[in-house]
Amino acid sequence: MNFRIQFHFPATSSWKFSSRYLLRGNLKVVCRASETEPEPENNIDEERNLNGENEGFSSDSSLGINWEPDSQNVANNQSAESDSLETKSLLNNDTGETNDAQAKIEDVQVTSGSPLPGLKQEFDESIRIPKETIDVLKDQVFGFDTFFVTSQEPYEGGILFKGNLRGQASKSYEKIARRLKDKFGDLYKLFLLTNPEDDKPVAVVVPRKTLQPDTTAVPEWFAAGSFGLVTLFTLLLRNVPALQTNILSVVDNVDLLKNGLPGALVTALILGVHEISHFLVAKEAGIKLGVPFFVPSFQIGSFGSITRIRNIVPKREDLLKVAAAGPAAGFALGFILLLLGFVLPPADELGLIVDPSVFHESLLVGGLAKLLLGDSLKEGTSLSINPLVIWAWAGLLINAINSIPAGELDGGRISFAIWGRKASSRFTAASIALLGLSSLFNDVAFYWVALIFFLQRGPIAPLSEEITDPDDKYKALGVFVLLFGLLICLPYPFLFTSDVINSL
Repeated sequence: MNFRIQFHFPATSSWKFSSRYLLRGNLKVVCRASETEPEPENNIDEERNLNGENEGFSSDSSLGINWEPDSQNVANNQSAESDSLETKSLLNNDTGETNDAQAKIEDVQVTSGSPLPGLKQEFDESIRIPKETIDVLKDQVFGFDTFFVTSQEPYEGGILFKGNLRGQASKSYEKIARRLKDKFGDLYKLFLLTNPEDDKPVAVVVPRKTLQPDTTAVPEWFAAGSFGLVTLFTLLLRNVPALQTNILSVVDNVDLLKNGLPGALVTALILGVHEISHFLVAKEAGIKLGVPFFVPSFQIGSFGSITRIRNIVPKREDLLKVAAAGPAAGFALGFILLLLGFVLPPADELGLIVDPSVFHESLLVGGLAKLLLGDSLKEGTSLSINPLVIWAWAGLLINAINSIPAGELDGGRISFAIWGRKASSRFTAASIALLGLSSLFNDVAFYWVALIFFLQRGPIAPLSEEITDPDDKYKALGVFVLLFGLLICLPYPFLFTSDVINSL
């Protein structure tokens, strides 16, 4: 007895069928499907789809199959065989066209354009990623237990895979990275990032050869040493007011620079503790830092340093620990020295006469001055203070401006590590805008926003895995650093009068 199989598929199915026949024995099946595949809502739905496909032919109702006796005679098989030959020829042509189209899609040629953010790509010719490599990545490196791939596209010298992340991002990354290393060794690097368009996880695989840091014609240590010497000079000059009005007079009054040595050493000590803390925490986290480039400033002695990260940071928590370590240590030392300066009475030869209005420049310093100096702090009445207050304040201010959440400053890296790349870019835009507005009234803000815009605005280089949030205790540390820096930068708005003191 002959049978005809008719498949009744729902109208919403994404599979499309043609009117050609594939004859196998005495069964006629209408079944040439297109290669489009729906994107599953999640990997569980995909697994259900696969299970449904495997079980569909054992259940008549699952596919809507109707079994009917064929009324044609067995002798009609000869006609059917001739149809089969024609159909086979058509299918071969279609298969060839389909394979060519698939090859064009999957044998992706990636042009060496812009690298991943913050990294340099040194290839001038195109990098061809073969179809076989993409197939292995999709079928053997990624998977249902880690990251189910639904589509891929060329991206920044490699391939960007879109899909659904399974389980914890950190554990999935470890599994994928291990499989990638087992299959290809050290040829490729994996990134697990967040798509800024829809905030969904994406995986990026790029050849490691494309991830080369920028190189400079001048040796790094030589340039850093030159900047360091100039910064030492500006720190000395900052603590000798007599020379600040005419810098050229330094040539004839070199001996006066020694008067600025104590203040320069205190500020340099705070900056040194800042940088050492960065390096110690970075070493523990396996992050390599470049030589710090200290930036000189005639206004405050120094703008701190620019310290590059020389390798790829594993995760956001590591970046947060390294970025927050420097300002936290600098704030701690600077705050202790500031308190000592307010408490210790100034010596006769070292006392510094200041106008109380100077304390309006910082909410933190002005509040401490009001609390610790008491009735001696009055508007319009000069007073003598220990110069340690000014020296420590300078160190605190340098740490504070580097804690502004913008670009690749410590504050920018902190905001990136806590809230992610999209939020960090918004903080950067807002900070630059506010600094630009402040620069109309403040020279330090003018030079600082220019330095950020041209040298430090980012973007921050991609981390190996950017999805997992840091631990809450490190988040708290980062938020504390940002807020403490804000207290130093904001002005003190209240007048220094006895009425205010009594109200406290």
